[in-house]
Amino acid sequence: MANPVYGKKAAQSRNAEKIPESLWVLVIGFIVFLIWTPFQVGLFNGQQTDFEKPIYISALLGSLILIGWFGLYYKRFKLEDQRDLLAVAVLLLPLTYFLSLFVAVSHYMAMNMLLIQSMYAAFFIVSLYLLRQKQVNVIIQNAVLTVAYLIVWFGLFNWLGAWNVAGGLVGWFSNTVKNGKYLDAVMTDSNGLRLTSIFQYANTYAAFLMAFLFVAIFALIRSKKAYGTLINGFMLVPIIVSLLLTLSRGGLVMLPVVFVLLLLFQKPARQILWIIHLIIAGIASLAVTSPVTTIGQRLSAVPDASAAVKGWAYLLIASVVTAVLCWAVQRFVAPKLEGTLESWADRRFANLWLPIGATVLVAVAAFLLIGTSVRSILPDNIETRLENINFQQHSVLERFTFYKDALKVAKDHPILGAGGGGWAALYEQYQNNPYTSRQAHNFFLQYLIEVGILGFIVFMGFILFVFYKYIKGFIKQKDKDDYENGFFFLIITLSILLHSILDFNMSYAFMGLLVFIGLAGMAAVMDAKPLQVKWNASGLRLSYMALACIGAAAILFVSLRYIGSASAAADAKAIVQTSQSYEEIKAPLIKALKNRPSHPESVIILASMDNQVYSQNKNEQFAAESLAVLTRGLKDEPYNKQMLKQLIALYDLEGKSEEAYAVYRDNADKYNWDIEWYEPLISRSFDLGNQAYQQKDSAKEQQYFQTGLAAYEHVVAGVEHLKTLPPGQMQGRPFSVTPLIALSAGKMQLMSGKTADAAATLKQGLNDNYNDATNRETARFYLAALQKAGQQDQAVYDKLVQADAGEKAKIDEIVAAQY
Repeated sequence: MANPVYGKKAAQSRNAEKIPESLWVLVIGFIVFLIWTPFQVGLFNGQQTDFEKPIYISALLGSLILIGWFGLYYKRFKLEDQRDLLAVAVLLLPLTYFLSLFVAVSHYMAMNMLLIQSMYAAFFIVSLYLLRQKQVNVIIQNAVLTVAYLIVWFGLFNWLGAWNVAGGLVGWFSNTVKNGKYLDAVMTDSNGLRLTSIFQYANTYAAFLMAFLFVAIFALIRSKKAYGTLINGFMLVPIIVSLLLTLSRGGLVMLPVVFVLLLLFQKPARQILWIIHLIIAGIASLAVTSPVTTIGQRLSAVPDASAAVKGWAYLLIASVVTAVLCWAVQRFVAPKLEGTLESWADRRFANLWLPIGATVLVAVAAFLLIGTSVRSILPDNIETRLENINFQQHSVLERFTFYKDALKVAKDHPILGAGGGGWAALYEQYQNNPYTSRQAHNFFLQYLIEVGILGFIVFMGFILFVFYKYIKGFIKQKDKDDYENGFFFLIITLSILLHSILDFNMSYAFMGLLVFIGLAGMAAVMDAKPLQVKWNASGLRLSYMALACIGAAAILFVSLRYIGSASAAADAKAIVQTSQSYEEIKAPLIKALKNRPSHPESVIILASMDNQVYSQNKNEQFAAESLAVLTRGLKDEPYNKQMLKQLIALYDLEGKSEEAYAVYRDNADKYNWDIEWYEPLISRSFDLGNQAYQQKDSAKEQQYFQTGLAAYEHVVAGVEHLKTLPPGQMQGRPFSVTPLIALSAGKMQLMSGKTADAAATLKQGLNDNYNDATNRETARFYLAALQKAGQQDQAVYDKLVQADAGEKAKIDEIVAAQY
């Protein structure tokens, strides 16, 4: 029977266990990976060539680490308790992504997600067994915390003008550093200057900071050494100031929610200590946030060494004061609190009262900061962000729209989903209005879209089982050592997952890795029941090891191929910037497409080059290659708009206007709110319909006109729908009846005998610039339509004839025409 998960015997056995040198190699590799990973833009799955290579390298390294673990554990691995069963169950997560690959709407994005999920599974398995050993567990906890602190300082270096130092430290292993500077560690958007550190996205950085703020408080309180208390206390101010500098409203909203939930796991004395340390750090942070913000804004515009020194002085002094005060609390207040409240801690529901009180205090603080002038103590940019926290604000309303649209996608792809990247590929087809967002801003809905109900049930069942068994064990063994109780990992996992309800944190594979390492840390100490003896049969154990090894080898092989493809595609993009040589650019593209024939950016670049060369020399070889490349690419990427546009461009160059028109027509429902798709569809409908009219082919004429007018009605209905959006929600991209749409639709209506409709439509496209040929043509047909209906618009007529006296005869010609 397996030893108990909790209790002194288990702890002693772990302490006494001698760790072989070979295992230390695995641990060191694990830690080095954790250091390298975040500085690759947090392994952002950005669905672009710029982001993909680090993901493939990480998948490869994950496979190697898992294979290394197999080599060390294949003799010792046994299916003894539920923790071991989780090592088997986690393989179901990449398996569901593998199944969704067969119905994926984007093979490229689906394969990327399969590799990422496989990496998660690999690190979960390895972490699950490494973290069972106390010494290794403590080392990995310290490594994770150290990496987090480095990321915080990395961000502040960039904010306070030392970007060259930050870039120099990581530039030798991070391709994100250009000209000595890590790109967009501090970036500007409509809200002003925002700190993003490694992520290039402020909201995800806020989620990261929230998680490690609570980890730092936990580490501070549990530390038995003064230096541990001082170091973790020192980090509280940099973390809170960084959180405020992200200007993330979602982070500020979720922070108290997570804080109250975490308090529920603590005894009353610990709860009070958490609150005291957070108040001390919060006050110190608020005292320096305004000058640090102002100095950072100044440094982003003009380098100023004296201002940078002043900014660092504010930050470091506040951090030192906070560290000393936190040490004093732990040294003098904590022992008395724990002694005084020891008897109260054993009472039923004792740990509920302070969280309830904290909830009330949070509500009062939120009211003061959001609803009163108290927020004026904050810098103007942060004050503005707080002022705009309400349910009628654009980002909130837009997120609700994302969620509703996500459910529409999931409804149409219920069982296996739409494959990895399903939202990015499909959202334009299902969106309620013309926003641009390749992320659903909700991890759980995005997961549902990608793997369907089947995969979602597997995933939720997996994480809920870990949470349930962990919490059950935690309640049973409240006195367990803080280094062994897994609470460190619970904080990270819970914080990131809860914030991921509001944003796409898990699109950063580094954040996903933290979650799965956290789940492994929780599972390693959870309340695990022994399995029946039959589970430990050699056949089952060997089958699992064989299956996992085959999977790791497959991921290793695929990753190697994809690394080569990604490198070649990146080379081609780099050459494009410096060379015009067709052969020089084509060579790496052919290499990239050899391994991945539907790699989107490679397909688009090669097809564009072939089209350009064909337009110059009319050599059919280039047209044939472009068609072959695009046809193969669209087989796997049928929703890739840029590939479709290259196909249209090729048909236009070949004079195949009907084929080009068919691409617009057949794919219009994929881009319901893209006016740049509907405008040429409607104008080409008129052109081809008019051509059929000239050829006296009434059937084709009606076919084209019906399609064009239906597309026009779609645009009109869309414009009316946008008027119903809530006042606080912006519509997104432009969407309106453009002058060309009005002209083309009006002509079709006129030629179809709908003179009144034609006049109304054409009038929408009019403006006062009668020197513009398109506007004169619109006015000409507008006036002709009115005359056919027995009406007149003298003001427009006078302006048109004044601009060009010949327009009178042209109007008369249209009026006389019989359609």
